[in-house]
Amino acid sequence: MNRRDFTALTIGGVAAAWASSADAEGELVDVKTELFKIKDYRLESGVVMPEVTIAYQIYGKLAADGRNAVLLTHGYTSSHHMAGRMSGGSGEGSWDGLVGPGKSIDTNKLFVVSSNMLGSSYGSTSPAFTNPATGKPYGPDFPDITVVDIITAQKRLLDSLGVKHLVAVAGPSYGGTQTFQWGVSFPDFMDGIVPVVSAPRSAAGAGAVQQLIGQLAEDPNWNGGWYYDKGGIVPTLTKLRIATLKRYGIDDQLKAQFPDVAQREAEIKRRAETWSKVFDGNSLVVLRKASVRFDAAKDFTKLKAKVLYVLSRTDKVFPPTLAPGVMAQLKAVGADADYFEIDSEMGHSASGLDAAKWAPRLRTFMASLEKRS
Repeated sequence: MNRRDFTALTIGGVAAAWASSADAEGELVDVKTELFKIKDYRLESGVVMPEVTIAYQIYGKLAADGRNAVLLTHGYTSSHHMAGRMSGGSGEGSWDGLVGPGKSIDTNKLFVVSSNMLGSSYGSTSPAFTNPATGKPYGPDFPDITVVDIITAQKRLLDSLGVKHLVAVAGPSYGGTQTFQWGVSFPDFMDGIVPVVSAPRSAAGAGAVQQLIGQLAEDPNWNGGWYYDKGGIVPTLTKLRIATLKRYGIDDQLKAQFPDVAQREAEIKRRAETWSKVFDGNSLVVLRKASVRFDAAKDFTKLKAKVLYVLSRTDKVFPPTLAPGVMAQLKAVGADADYFEIDSEMGHSASGLDAAKWAPRLRTFMASLEKRS
């Protein structure tokens, strides 16, 4: 998605934040995406990006002391639209069952910021953005970034909004990756972290990046990643997306609605095509590179936040067999950590699609953090 698809009112280089309103039933409506810009953003590698844009949404109102905020972090191929309905009547956010007025993350009391990742395809600076040095898309020349670079940009966003302290950071999958990194990179800035269907270090090697590039290169338009003026690589992205959705458990998710196998396959393909027309292949590569180098567990001694670690019983991406090892690592450094397993048939997507099955546990955890703040 190109940056021209997003608009924001900018004051002094910072996108003005417009909190979404609530309708008569208390649901978040008229949610808007805003943009925050950072000049001369220095990456961990030492590379300085002339300008970085971070897209985000906010729900709720910031308290005068700036200490009632929650940061939501999203998954690898999803967006920062995690609660409410956007202007124009688009679908509910992926965590709408958990975030909103009176919900587990209660926007009547909390100021919630949902940030799009640097390198993603939903409004933040990514390979599809124009490289100021060439006037063309960054493409495969986009600089290597790390998970630390991603969350440091989020910290700059929070600072610009007046957030002084976070009640919690929470997110699923790659969002859980960011959540763990927040806990060790900014240990004094939050009271709790909620990493969901995720793990504190990558189990993939550098070969995972080359494997992905090899799959993308099967598209006749790939051209070494310079496909922007060649018609794109939608068919190949669709194929990859179908495989990803099936790994996430979409067959089980759609069986009731589409009992006929052929109809179900058609629906999966439709969803995959919708995604592949928006998401950039080079973004997949950039974010995969960052993820394979990720290891927050090595810095667990820095962790001060209370932890609620959540997995799904049927998740094949981050199976519950991970829990004993992760919890042992957390306990070994004296972390105040609890584990919850979502009893769901929804696989990797359980945290949103089966929100009701863990919402009470999240509500209890959030209440304990609000007392600490």
